[in-house]
Formats: sequence, C-alpha cells, structure tokens
Amino acid sequence: MQLKHFLQFNDFCREEYEYLFERSRWIKQTFKQYHQYWPLVDRTLAMIFDKSSTRTRLSFEAGMNQLGGTSIYLPTRDTQLGRGEPVEDAARVISRMVDIIMIRTYEHDILQRFAENSRVPVINGLTDEYHPCQIMGDIFTFIEHRGAIAGKTVAWIGDVNNMCNTWLQAAEVFDFKVHVSAPPGYEIVSEQIGLSGTNNYEMFSSPHEAVKNADLVTTDVWISMGFEAETEKRKTDFADFCVDTEMMALAKRNALFMHCLPAHRGEEVAAEVIDGPQSVVWDEAENRLHTQKALMEYLLLGKIKKA
Repeated sequence: MQLKHFLQFNDFCREEYEYLFERSRWIKQTFKQYHQYWPLVDRTLAMIFDKSSTRTRLSFEAGMNQLGGTSIYLPTRDTQLGRGEPVEDAARVISRMVDIIMIRTYEHDILQRFAENSRVPVINGLTDEYHPCQIMGDIFTFIEHRGAIAGKTVAWIGDVNNMCNTWLQAAEVFDFKVHVSAPPGYEIVSEQIGLSGTNNYEMFSSPHEAVKNADLVTTDVWISMGFEAETEKRKTDFADFCVDTEMMALAKRNALFMHCLPAHRGEEVAAEVIDGPQSVVWDEAENRLHTQKALMEYLLLGKIKKA
C-alpha cells in the first residue's frame, strides 16, 4: 500500500472522508456495544509532543489501545529532538521502530520535514497552521446531529488560527460556506492556507452579521499556545467577539455550537452557550477518539471491505 500522511485537511478528498466517517460510525458503535475489534495488534504508535495536550494525547493513546495496538509517549524535552537532533534524523530512526507517528508541534514545516523522511504514516496532531484531526471530529459530530454538512453555513468567530484555517480547507472539500469574523489585523491570508481559490468563505467585520442564519457557530481561545506574549492586546482586540446567547439567537433555531476546548468561559464563549442545549462540545471531544481510530486504521490497512 502506498505511504500516505495526514498533515492537513485537504490531503484527503471528499470520498475518503465519507469512507472514514462510515468507518467511524461502525467503530464507535462496536466500541459502545463492548465488542472487541483489534485490527492493529502488534502495531505501535509514537506520539511526539512539543505542545502540552489533554484531548490529543488521550484520544490517540486510548484509541490505539482500543484497536489492539500500543502507543509510546515522546515529549520532545525527553528525547534528542529536545537537544537539537535534526528533525530529518529523528524521522529516519523513529519510523524504523514504529508503525505510525502522530506529532503535535509548532511550525508546520517541522511536521512536513518529518513526514518527508519517514517510512511510516505521519499524522498532524496540531501545528500552528492546521488542526485536521479536530475538524474531522467536528464534521463527524455535525453529521451525527444534523446530517450532511454540504451546503450549510459555519460561522467562525474570533482568531483566524489553525482551527479557522482548517475549517476553510474543509469547506472546499465538502462544499459548505464559512462566515469568518475577526477583528482588524487578524484577517485571512488565503495563500498561506492552501486554498484552491474557490468562493467558500466570506469575511465579516461584525460577528453578529457572520452568525445570521448559520447552521453551526464555532470559536476557539483568543490566545493560542505560542501567543501568550500578546495576551493583553488580544483580550482588548477580541472583546466584542464573545459568543453569547444574544449572538447565538441570530443563528438558525437549530444551530449547533462547537468549541475544540479548552475553553475560557466569559472570554470567547459565554457559560450559558457552552453549557447550553445547542452545545455539542462534549460529543466533539469524544468523537476525536473514534474518528482518529478510523484514520489510523485507514493509514495502516487501507480501505476495509467488511467489519
């Protein structure tokens, strides 16, 4: 089978995601029914972390275990990568000892260089530019609750960060609209996101205009890891971009709310929204587990015809 990586959302086509979502449904159902499914016995996942994590580490580690395999946690501070070993050298060694690798790091270039020198599939667990595993889980969650996302409208409110970038890539793959609202100075730079030039997004200066008639409203923290020095400035710049009940009332009556977590209640989202009836954030978090199991199965075994 040809070596395949998952570094950004548009690495896969729509047909591949439809297959992955079908596998995710089956894998999730099988797990919920306490039926053992171990397709990755004797396979090992290496998890390389430059950034701290809860959901990414837990979902990959538990997921690999539930598929019958094992995982190894490798924080860079405890490896030679943390002492200046070239990324290329680390990739050549680590990929000879494990079957699949997940990396959570800062610059996307680090991930790409690692993948270029790896003998096994590499998964982007998060970079400053993209977060494809999260958006895969988010879209699967939307499908579970509302059906197909094609033709729908997603309102992204707040920082144009790795989550926003990945939603924009996903909109091209699945043909839905993204309404993006961010303060001046935080606009989209489309050529840096790898968009194909389609018209799947629109910028709004007013977050209230962006959420009008949206099927999904979503946001993220204003200060991502690596941007802590900008904390006070960003809190001022984003002060009018909190997703509250007034803002949600402008979306469709059955609109969902999502957040990749961790969340800061009272900053990017009001407690009444994230803890309210339209919120599906806990389903999002759980579905990272099942969609990533389908992803690892696909990267290692290809398409499964049965079971």
